[in-house]
Amino acid sequence: MNHSSKPGLSFHLGANHLHGVLRVDAIRTDTLMALVAGWGDPDTRDQVLDALDELAAVVQGVAREGELDAAVEQVEDVASMDTAQVEVQIPDVRRLLGELTEVERRTSRFNPGRSKGASDIRHPAMRATRKHLAANPLPEQGRRTA
Repeated sequence: MNHSSKPGLSFHLGANHLHGVLRVDAIRTDTLMALVAGWGDPDTRDQVLDALDELAAVVQGVAREGELDAAVEQVEDVASMDTAQVEVQIPDVRRLLGELTEVERRTSRFNPGRSKGASDIRHPAMRATRKHLAANPLPEQGRRTA
């Protein structure tokens, strides 16, 4: 569920809590606007329709390597579409960072390489204990070899 104050530009946790979801509605809107911008010109409309027909054929069939990318690029070229990017203002950058940080915190629980356990604890209060155990290892600690 997306709890962002601006769901149209947000990060949220995926349904299974194993991935994040980036939502940027402005890209979809800009894409549609670019696609129909030249719609009034019959030549441009015909070229866009032809490119969309080619893309549909590739999507519905078995695409060879690079064929899908080429068909998408053809539509973008004919419709004079720009790169899919959105300017994000400073307050939204901060909000998105907070949302992404929360998603990262929740998904990192499942990352086995995230923590090495108690050996990562470096609190100053533990210094004397670490020093003592280094000089007097417990029998079960033994000397490890790599």
